[in-house]
Amino acid sequence: MNKLYLWGIIIIAVMLGATYLSVGGSKGGLNDDIVNMLAITGAVALVIITVFVVIKYVRQMQVDSASGELADENWDGIGEYKNSVPTGWAVMFLLTMVWGMWYFTIGYPVNSYSQIGEYNEDTLAHNAKFEAQYKDITGDRLIEMGESVFLAECKVCHGINADGIDGKAANLNKRISVASVKHVLEKGSNNKLLGMEMPMPDRNGLLNSNTGALITDAEIEIVSAYVANGMSGEGADVFAGACSMCHGADGKGMEFVAPNIASFSPALVSTILAHGKKGVIGVMPKFERLNDKQKEAVGAYITSISK
Repeated sequence: MNKLYLWGIIIIAVMLGATYLSVGGSKGGLNDDIVNMLAITGAVALVIITVFVVIKYVRQMQVDSASGELADENWDGIGEYKNSVPTGWAVMFLLTMVWGMWYFTIGYPVNSYSQIGEYNEDTLAHNAKFEAQYKDITGDRLIEMGESVFLAECKVCHGINADGIDGKAANLNKRISVASVKHVLEKGSNNKLLGMEMPMPDRNGLLNSNTGALITDAEIEIVSAYVANGMSGEGADVFAGACSMCHGADGKGMEFVAPNIASFSPALVSTILAHGKKGVIGVMPKFERLNDKQKEAVGAYITSISK
């Protein structure tokens, strides 16, 4: 027997043996487990096909010479032949296509059991139980829950004191910073702070009704400081002319129009957690793993500590 074929048989035997030991020898083994049986079947097919292809083409390089009709095109004198797809390749391609369709429809259909599916079902059941158990808590208990969730999920970026860790994330002890206000005024915003698409225009769409002209750099500076200072100090006239028509005279926002920029609220924080937020510092991801009550609780906690 040709040594090449002998080595191929030895390699197939070793690889199949190792595959069986790793799957069949594990806890549960192949006992009526369709996933393990399919894994073994797929491994056998891959090993045999791979070794067969390697042997075929190594053997072909040893004994065959190029032949056939050359294509008209060539690159630096290097051309290629107009040979058809090898029969073996075509057959294996079709067989793998058939295997794939069988696997996804009959062998292991997409609606079959999976550990991920079981985890998702357990998570939904747990969240439903959690919502039912804690749906009526309010006041201090809600704030205490929010603090616990904050320390588990938010302190990594915002810090244990919610101060933003030297600008790496927003300082939640105050509603908004001068830099954040200025960034939104200059570039606009569409962070779904109302839970829906309601974009705020950039500076090219902000008109100061007091002057009848677009907002200027100087006005952006002064109104940014005014908002960040808790709606106090110099800049009330600019705010009244350019911002109050949407955010209200007190900056507490209008339903379906603009968010509250004067202070945090549980609803506002819940919306940010649900949709994420893009600002001057960067992008905050949305927290889908938190259920609605946990988001509300974090909102109550942030509202309680902010100025």
